[in-house]
Amino acid sequence: MEIIKECVTALQKVKEQNPLVHNITNYVTVNDCANVILAIGGSPIMADDINDVEDMVSIASCLVINMGTLNERTVASMIKAGKKANKLHKPVVFDPVGVGAGPYRNKTAEKLLKEIEFAVIRGNMSEVKFLSGLAVQTKGVDSVADEAGGIEAAKSLAADMKCVAAVTGKTDIITDGQRVCLIDNGHPILPGITGTGCMATALVGTFCGAVRDYFLAATTGVMSMGLAGELAERTLKGNEGIGTFRMRLFDSIYRLDGETMMKEGRIRIE
Repeated sequence: MEIIKECVTALQKVKEQNPLVHNITNYVTVNDCANVILAIGGSPIMADDINDVEDMVSIASCLVINMGTLNERTVASMIKAGKKANKLHKPVVFDPVGVGAGPYRNKTAEKLLKEIEFAVIRGNMSEVKFLSGLAVQTKGVDSVADEAGGIEAAKSLAADMKCVAAVTGKTDIITDGQRVCLIDNGHPILPGITGTGCMATALVGTFCGAVRDYFLAATTGVMSMGLAGELAERTLKGNEGIGTFRMRLFDSIYRLDGETMMKEGRIRIE
């Protein structure tokens, strides 16, 4: 399929360019996000002090903002970094972790969306439906929303925010408001370890740092995470569980190549 060939080209660009990805992310998953960026071929920097972020954005290829563990200090850094990235015409990727779970988180997401122009918003179904204006329930940072109406919600968010919306779940949805693709790669074991959503966002940011078509960048990043999850799960034997899976997930991302993408990538164009 043509889009998978384009994903292969995107992977090659990441390997060649080694984009520097600046992350203001949550402390639960910061190490995993850094390692997944390295594994796919990028270079991470995890700077969140307000006195440091503009300098880091200036040398980075992309900025990733993740609001998993919110505090006033890092929110101020997010806004300052995001505005600097916008001024320098560098892509900003937003992961609205847990939006819908409480007033402070909701107000912060609203503020970030108002102050910063995002290239990609990557969230689970509950988060994206909430941001698109639908009434949904959340369970902490986990999604409990069903997939019904997911494409319409993602398209609405993408159109309203003039960005790409990437929804990860059983079937991933990527849309820029016009183009839509569905990704069927992934495995139910992925949510069994903390941070796979955050890592997917970090991968999207890495591809945005090397590919100017952010629809393609989001598609490649999300598919890479899902496909790596499948490959890692296949290696499990006997009494091996999520600890072994976590380790092999990084191995699978590191070893991901164009041949594997062409053979096992499952993307449908709507």
